[in-house]
Amino acid sequence: MSNSSSISHFLLLALADTWQLQLLHFCLLLGISLAALLGNGLIISTIACSHHLHIPMFFFLLNLALSDLGMICTTVPKAMHNSLWDTRNISYTGCAAQLFFFMFFISAEFYLLTIMCYDRYVSICKPLHYGTLLGSRACAHMSAAAWASAFLNALMHTANTFSLPLCHGNALGQFFCAIPEILKLSCSHSNLREHGLISISSFSALGCFVFIVFSYVQIFRAVMRIPSEQGRQKAFSTCLPHLAVVSLFITTVIFAHMKPPSLSSQSLDLTLSVLYSIVPPALNPLIYSLRNKELMAAVWRLMTGWTLWDKGTLLWVRQ
Repeated sequence: MSNSSSISHFLLLALADTWQLQLLHFCLLLGISLAALLGNGLIISTIACSHHLHIPMFFFLLNLALSDLGMICTTVPKAMHNSLWDTRNISYTGCAAQLFFFMFFISAEFYLLTIMCYDRYVSICKPLHYGTLLGSRACAHMSAAAWASAFLNALMHTANTFSLPLCHGNALGQFFCAIPEILKLSCSHSNLREHGLISISSFSALGCFVFIVFSYVQIFRAVMRIPSEQGRQKAFSTCLPHLAVVSLFITTVIFAHMKPPSLSSQSLDLTLSVLYSIVPPALNPLIYSLRNKELMAAVWRLMTGWTLWDKGTLLWVRQ
């Protein structure tokens, strides 16, 4: 038996048992992290430097890219270090910092996805009120509220989790510091406060989820009333990237934390945690850029100095 005051470090779950597989995982994580850094970095730079992209949809996309960068930089570097050096250690303060930043960025991700859903809803269902409901000040306030709420949520969970006495060793069943794994180490009946905070956060997340579902029901109803097929396709094209990102993020998070105990296994838990913590930050830039010709053209112009216009033919114009 041990308590939290005597714990100086935690042991994270190893991604593999052999050195060859650890090296393979290091290479995979390196490739995914570089793709995420490049993709999200390009989106941030492109939107910041392109004045014609300074509209609500791309403003929120810039914030989403920042949260994606934060998520990938919170968990992946330590996992890569442990795989390369064949270790499992993470310091007590390092674990607390990792948990805080992971909760901060993943909460911000969900709140921003909800706000982006509202942006699509107003754009399609209330286009005449778009400028009023989503002015620059309103967008700044919504973005600030998302980041502030995420910070408060992360601070409460981190402070409460690491105030619990830990009596069951220091080995975590995850490749990064996660609240459920730390709660497994806490003393009996000492984690009721954290379960209460988790319940509050779950209700907040459920409210966001219901809002997203309700918004998309209204969006699809509005799109189906558009008389021209070209108009319907254009409306759907603005929603599909967001819907794909939301579906990937929400389904993996829900299944990871609400799956039946009979399906729980260390390998499955590890796979699901990778799916919601590492894969979305790498795929989000690809999903948004491939489905948005305006963003793709701006990225290309930023990288090459050439403009691509697609009006039935390809015209290259030097800037």
